This record gives sequence, structure tokens and C-alpha cells, in this order.
Amino acid sequence: MSKKSIIASAILLIVSITFAVILIASFNGKRLLVAQTQQINFKTTPPVSNLSNDAKGINDTFVEISKAVTPSVVYIEVTGEKKSTKNENERKNFEFFFGPDFKFFDDIPQQGSGSGVIISEDGYIITNNHVVKGAADKGIRVVLTDKREFTAKLVGTDSNTDVAVIKIDADNLTVASIGNSDEVQVGQLVLAIGNPLGLNNTVTSGIVSALGRNINISNDSYAINNFIQTDAAINPGNSGGALVDINGLVIGINAAIKSNTGYYQGYGFAIPINLVKTVANDLIKYGKIERGYIGVSIKDVDSKEAKGLGLDKAKGVLIQNIIEGGAGDEAGLQTGDVILSVNGKEVNAANELQTIIGSKKPGDEVTLKIFRDGNTFDKTVKLKARTENNIAEFSPRGEDIKEKSIQKNFDNIGLTVTDLTNSMKKELNIENGVYVKEVKMLSEAYKRGFREGLVIMEADKEKIDNVSQLNEILENKKPGDIVVFKIIIPQTKDIRLIAVEIL
Repeated sequence: MSKKSIIASAILLIVSITFAVILIASFNGKRLLVAQTQQINFKTTPPVSNLSNDAKGINDTFVEISKAVTPSVVYIEVTGEKKSTKNENERKNFEFFFGPDFKFFDDIPQQGSGSGVIISEDGYIITNNHVVKGAADKGIRVVLTDKREFTAKLVGTDSNTDVAVIKIDADNLTVASIGNSDEVQVGQLVLAIGNPLGLNNTVTSGIVSALGRNINISNDSYAINNFIQTDAAINPGNSGGALVDINGLVIGINAAIKSNTGYYQGYGFAIPINLVKTVANDLIKYGKIERGYIGVSIKDVDSKEAKGLGLDKAKGVLIQNIIEGGAGDEAGLQTGDVILSVNGKEVNAANELQTIIGSKKPGDEVTLKIFRDGNTFDKTVKLKARTENNIAEFSPRGEDIKEKSIQKNFDNIGLTVTDLTNSMKKELNIENGVYVKEVKMLSEAYKRGFREGLVIMEADKEKIDNVSQLNEILENKKPGDIVVFKIIIPQTKDIRLIAVEIL
């Protein structure tokens, strides 16, 4: 190597060593700076030092409620029966391509979860019917807050109230304290306790947003929909858990949410605990529900119906149909009657009446205050067990409608009707009425519930035999008058009352 190359290499080495020393010194300097920085003393004094005793009390109360009630709320995991919807040919095709050990998705047992509330030291637990519905044998697993696990047996269910009772073999369990849902008021503070979205032992807070909500979670006309609404966060998995008041008393069993996404949007619903108690006691004692029925179809009274029926304001519950041979029929109730109270308790909503009657048993007597044709009087009704309506199919043929019938358009309400032929009357098993052939979209009749295929049997409590009679009644009405129609739904033979304003 030349003398110049050696000198150049030496200079490069000296520069490299010098740069490395400077770099190390810089890092060392930084470490020394961190080490020499004064330790931060975090501020711990509260920004609000004069918090009221009331606020402190609410905070402490929520903490105490959570500690006291959470051990009485359990996690429930349900495994359903294996169900297969695949036919044999589909199975053979899949097995040909994927082998005989191929598992269909619907061959795999389905799982779900929810919550429950312990009501006895020896293991009776209240939950929702929809939580345990379809559970396989030994498919209900219960986990307590202390992590103990049990296999529960199903004691009984009631689909009409969405209440179920299960039982585990245990002793000395923490039992929930039961309140009185009749005393619940809108605006009062509540806590919801359950196991939403797999997050066990979750507590959320809110207020009672409304009472007596009918959210139509079931298409069953016998279902009792009379919920406590709350804005305490309720999500999937909260079902069957506790809604408790400021004293830690259970006032409802969380059952449903109203949401566009399937998750919490501010609207949760709980079954009133007084109704739950009645159902649970029957399920434990009998394994089923013995519930009394009046045997009527009912609805809320709106302002137009009130005016048409002669009420001074919209109040009470309207009887739309009487089941033949039912308790109401035997007591002399009639279609068009308005029930104002039950045993002295005023009722202004159909679901409120259902809840009161739903707590009674067959053979119990109730006193109904009835409004009929401007008069108010009492009727004593001895409740009966539930009976099913006979359903008959009715599909009027086009030639029957046209044959020897008169057609009339009532443009002021949006109806087109025609006479019933003898064959239609025979098929429907009625003696009178006119057939609704067409209902103008968004007309007054349409908005009030008229649809093609209904049969008008009465108007203003006058029997209708033909179109001419209906025309005579409507011709004497002026704009603003209310006409109450009695109609029959041919497919189900259900009777309904529809109040329509003349335009």
C-alpha cells in the first residue's frame, strides 16, 4: 500500500472515531438530562371541592346498589338443539365433494346468552322466554358472579309475557329484593344490571323514560305488551337481567331494545316486576300459566272514535269483537262498548287492560265500568280460560262480486263498495254486509285502516244489507261528521270498528 493511501486511511479513521464520540456524547447527554429533570408532582386536588352532599349521596348509592345487587344477577349461556334444514340429496352432494365428515353450519348446535335474576336461595332464577327458548337438554349453563357454574333445568315459560323460570341446584344464594312496579314513575333513576355483549356483570344507569309501552315484539294478539321504557344502556345479553330503582329493588326484567342497528340507541324495555312475579309463581307452582280472559278484541280509543261513539274525550278501551261463548259474551258485553275501568282502576290503553286481566285466573270475577250509547254502567265478568278462534279462509270470486250487485264510490272517504252475493254470504257465513272492493290510497278510509276485501256489516250501529242502505246513511252526513263502521275480516272472521271522518 502506498504512503498516500495509508495517510488517507488514517485520516478517515480519525474522522469516524471523532463522529462516533460526538454521537455517543449526545445520547449520553440526553440520558443525563432525563435523569436530572425534576420529578413531576401530579395535581390531585379536585377541581370541584364543594360538591353537594346530595351528589355525593347519589354516587355512593349507585356504588352500594351495584355491590348489593350484582351478585343476584347471573350469566346464562344456552345451547340449542341441532337442527338441519338440508335434505338428503343436498347432503349426498356435499359429502361427495367434501367427504362424509363434512359439517353443515346448521348441524352445529346454536348458542346464545343472556342474564337472569335469582329469586330464591335454593336456585330459582327468572329470565326471558326468548333467552332459553329452544334450549337442548342440559343446554342451559348458569355462571354466578363468584365464577361458580351450574347446569340449569327449565321450570316453565310463558311466551305471552316473555317470562321464563329456570332452576339450579345450589344453596345460600344472594337473592334479589323485589319492588313494586305499580309505584314506578317516569323520571326516576334506575340501574340496569346484566351481561351485555359478553361483558359480564355490567351496570348502566339512566331514568325511567316512559311507562306502559306497547312495542309489538310479538305478533300474538294474546301477548301482553306493557313495558317500562328506560334510557339505561341495554344491549344483547342484558335480556333477563334486572332493572332496579334507587333502593336496589328490582322493578323490571330487561327484555328488549328498540334500535335500527340491533344495539343500544337509547331505548330499552323491561317487563314490570309485578307481572313477572305473578307469572313466575304460577310457573314454579304449576309449570304453566293459568290466565283468565274476557274473550274480546280491544284497542285504544282515539279522538275520532271517541267523537263517533259519543264520548266527551278519547278515553277507555274499545271492544271491537266478542268471542262467542267467551266470558265477555256471557256477561253481555257488546261490540262498540268502551271499558272505562277495571275493579275501580281507570284504563286508557289496551295493553294496560291486558296486564290487569293477565294477572287474574280463570274463575276470577272483575267489575268493568262500561260506556254504551251515552250511558255508563257496571258489568261483572267471570273470566274464562283462553280459547282459540276458528279461522276460515274466504276469497270472494270475481264473478260473485259482479253478479247482480250494485257498486258505489264514496269519494268523500275513499271507498268503493259492492253488494254481497248469496254465495259470498254463504261462504263467509254472514247474513248481511257490503264488500269493500277498492280503497283509494292515502284516503281517509285508507289511513283509518280500511283495505280491499273487508266487509262492512254496520254503519253508525245500523245494520247494512246492501249498498243503497250504506249510501242513505252517508248521504245524511256532512263534512266533519264521524261514522263508525263495524267490519269483518273474512280471512280470520275478526270484527273491527273503524271510525272515519267525512271530508
